[in-house]
Amino acid sequence: MSTPAAAAPGAEAAKPQQATVLVGKSGKKICCACPQTKKERDECIVQNGPEACADKIEAHKKCLREDGFQVD
Repeated sequence: MSTPAAAAPGAEAAKPQQATVLVGKSGKKICCACPQTKKERDECIVQNGPEACADKIEAHKKCLREDGFQVD
């Protein structure tokens, strides 16, 4: 009676990791959701810095949350 050969350490088949693509209620990925608030936020940050744009940042986060994304 023979025993199966033991696999060499580290010889396990590499399992490809699945990338989780977040899609909101609108069917868009987070990078493409809420384009208007994203544009306003980005323009404000470039022109004024993030400290001066808290309202735009929060408006964009609110839009993302309404589309089903979890954001801080």
